[in-house]
Amino acid sequence: MKSILTERQLAITIDRLSHQLVENHLQFRDTVLIGLQPRGIYLSNRIFHKVQDLLPGVHIPYGRLDITFYRDDYKSEKGLQVPNETDINFSIENKRVILIDDVLYTGRTIRSAMDAMLDFGRPAAVELLVLIDRRFSRELPIQPDYTGRTIDAIITERVKVLWQERDGKDEVVLIA
Repeated sequence: MKSILTERQLAITIDRLSHQLVENHLQFRDTVLIGLQPRGIYLSNRIFHKVQDLLPGVHIPYGRLDITFYRDDYKSEKGLQVPNETDINFSIENKRVILIDDVLYTGRTIRSAMDAMLDFGRPAAVELLVLIDRRFSRELPIQPDYTGRTIDAIITERVKVLWQERDGKDEVVLIA
């Protein structure tokens, strides 16, 4: 097991990503944040709260999206899939949507998220923010607009993002 981001590096990376969002979307007019269930919401919660701290008084619509039944593999040998909660109480019609997930691997999760998003309206644009981009593992032509760290990992290696809220510590590790 190899550490990719320590607790301190992870905090700095989240700060940087939040500042990039503020720089590109200044007052967040017609911009919404959507975190992907299940693990992307830990990152999206932190990004949302950090951006709120940077822009006090600015209303930023924020939601969480479950893509379980939009995946192309939900009927796989994994057995019964239990969905997470989707919590989007606003329309994304003509909005700039920033999708947030922890790891971009094959791109299939993001494709599923874009399908699921259409149930809430047709966005004007979609941007992707990821903590870790496994750039040489893509199966679909999907690239992030905001990246915490880009890594080159072989197919047998796993990237695991540990969150204080779920795992008891903040760290990103590569598992062989």
